[in-house]
Amino acid sequence: MSKEHIWTADEVMHQVGTYMNAEHVAKVQEAYDFAARVHAEQKRQSGEPYIMHPIQVAAILADLKMDPETVSAGFLHDVVEDTVATLDDLRDEFGDDVAEIVDGVTKIGKIKYRSNKEQLAENHRKLLLAMSHDIRVIIVKLADRLHNMRTLQHLRPDKQRRIANETLEIYAPLADRLGISTIKWELEDLSLRYLNPEQYYRIVHLMNSKRNQRIEIINEAIADLKQAISDLDIETEVYGRPKHLYSVYRKMVDKHKQFDQIYDLLAIRVIVKSIRDCYAVLGAIHTHWTPMPGRFKDYIAMPKANMYQSLHTTVIGPEGKPLEIQIRTEEMHRVAEFGVAAHWAYKEGQTGEVEETSNGDRLNWFKQIIELQNNATNADDFMEGVKGDLFTDSVYAFTPKGDVLELPKGAGPLDMAYIIHTQVGNHTTGAKVNGKIVPLDSEIKTGDIVDIMTSQNSSGPSRDWVNLVHTRRARNKIKQYFRKLDRDDNIDAGKDILVHQLHELNFDPKEILTDANIENVAERMNYRSADDLLSAIGFGDAAPMGVANRLTSEKRAAKEAERQAEAEREILSENGDKQDEPQDAATAKENAKRSSSDGVIIEGVDNLLVRLSHCCSPVPGDEIVGYITKGRGVSVHRKNCPNVRAAEEHGERIVDVEWDDPENNHTNYNADIEVRGYNRNGMLNDVLRMINNTTKNLSSVTGKVDHNKMVVISATIGVRNMEVLDHIMDNLKNVPDVYEVLRAIH
Repeated sequence: MSKEHIWTADEVMHQVGTYMNAEHVAKVQEAYDFAARVHAEQKRQSGEPYIMHPIQVAAILADLKMDPETVSAGFLHDVVEDTVATLDDLRDEFGDDVAEIVDGVTKIGKIKYRSNKEQLAENHRKLLLAMSHDIRVIIVKLADRLHNMRTLQHLRPDKQRRIANETLEIYAPLADRLGISTIKWELEDLSLRYLNPEQYYRIVHLMNSKRNQRIEIINEAIADLKQAISDLDIETEVYGRPKHLYSVYRKMVDKHKQFDQIYDLLAIRVIVKSIRDCYAVLGAIHTHWTPMPGRFKDYIAMPKANMYQSLHTTVIGPEGKPLEIQIRTEEMHRVAEFGVAAHWAYKEGQTGEVEETSNGDRLNWFKQIIELQNNATNADDFMEGVKGDLFTDSVYAFTPKGDVLELPKGAGPLDMAYIIHTQVGNHTTGAKVNGKIVPLDSEIKTGDIVDIMTSQNSSGPSRDWVNLVHTRRARNKIKQYFRKLDRDDNIDAGKDILVHQLHELNFDPKEILTDANIENVAERMNYRSADDLLSAIGFGDAAPMGVANRLTSEKRAAKEAERQAEAEREILSENGDKQDEPQDAATAKENAKRSSSDGVIIEGVDNLLVRLSHCCSPVPGDEIVGYITKGRGVSVHRKNCPNVRAAEEHGERIVDVEWDDPENNHTNYNADIEVRGYNRNGMLNDVLRMINNTTKNLSSVTGKVDHNKMVVISATIGVRNMEVLDHIMDNLKNVPDVYEVLRAIH
């Protein structure tokens, strides 16, 4: 599927018509019609009709040849969250499967959490648990995230970085785990673009600069390879394989390599009909070219956990350049590109039923998701376990019976014992690796034969095992053992800790620690009972301050409302002393506003010096806030300035401020901007020319170039308001080799 092509609904329907029967196409059409109707009046932040997003999501799913329920859910995935439609509506119109998929994808928007991080963790937890019941949930969510990443340029830079980081931590590893490499690669490349644009555009430039040279070498290698295997009389498809930007970046970072030291920038893929043909081609290649030692991997005999199978080898190719070659069958290639989606792909009469495959048992990591949920103390703990145990590099070890176990890289014998079974872990007394006794904190390597020694007479885990294990799963099992052992003591300790914490916050514990209040907070924090919550506090799994804040949230809200009401009464009283006629609250508030010479109005404060901060340089049109500094009056900042958060943490008094009349303001305000791009001859001149074509108020300009030839040009310009500044910044983005223009914060 072309990344740039914007699909229409008719094109999606034509695509599904190429592999679905008429009845199923009609079902998908009904889903589109429903989504178009309920999203009719909505717009995306880009300004385009909202329905364009569900159409593109459905297009990605149709390109994967997903079943009618999944493509329908692609059209409908946002209707419950963003429209008046309900799950019951979907269930009545489209059946249980579609409703359950949409429910799994839908965020939990009606529950309030203490932080964005907790909200995200809870959404991810719900998504992963829904996925463990129906894998189509995550396939729809991956399609949704992929299109959102493709249109991320329409959001603020801070949102871009947050979403890109979440994508790299959660969704790209999920796509990898499911073997859907076509989505995984694009998610990683797009994430890199927003998280590290300097390196992203540097790699783009380096790859483009030698592209023609690499194409010539690849074409020569393909011709040589076809000649080498011509005597085998094997039907093959041979082509060059493009290297993805993020994989280049990871190898440069992880292995401390320069761009020209990365071997597999030159790569060829060979597709054959059978496994026997794979090995025959491999023999011919190694006869024709010299293989590089340690660079051969047989993923056919030992597939990856995501069902990936191929032979990988690196040889010394044309002109002495290292050349990576992948050899696989057509079926292996289908699974390598689409992973588990290949097994959910539509087949006449089999919709909703996963294809039986010998690889099915390799998705047993879904069971680990359920186990992590059962052992986790909260959503954050659950997500840390998922990222630490399921989304990391893996090693493969053997049991003495020859069974293969997948372990996260860095895992030791105790981790392996708890993966086998909880009781095996609890009764472990030692371990042998390749026939030799090793410490329990030894690191297991791929290919090791690990023999876990156990005894029924064992007294159980040692408390210091928590520090020896690598995986969250094993750590949770050990903690669970001692949590049960010491449960009563932990409950009492938890109560004592909460009482102390409430005294510190000046609340009466007897008033706050009612059964109903504790049960309510325990439920909101996903604990099964109040005793479980108290036990978690006593054991150290739950933060006392966080629990105390939840317990006292209503009391604190009432105190704040009372404080604000008192402040308004004081304002009314002061104005009543100064004027003969009584005033209502709105008039009093209006009279309390004070304007400054900088065009800023301060609410409720008089006779204070006002200055615009130099750290974030606000201009009319920016959302602003002020805080009273010691001896220097009111400092006005943009709301997203980090110094505002720092002021709040240090107890500075925050005041409401607003621009006096930004539309009719003819004063010039200094705005600091940064222009980032790839350095070249004339870059600075082009940037200055573009600025001077728009404004004559250029106060200063500086530039610096790093060792990667990335340039940062900092400029201070005078503008009347945000509209003028946006116009200048948009023009600068059109300068060749400029990849980002942003407001600077010092």
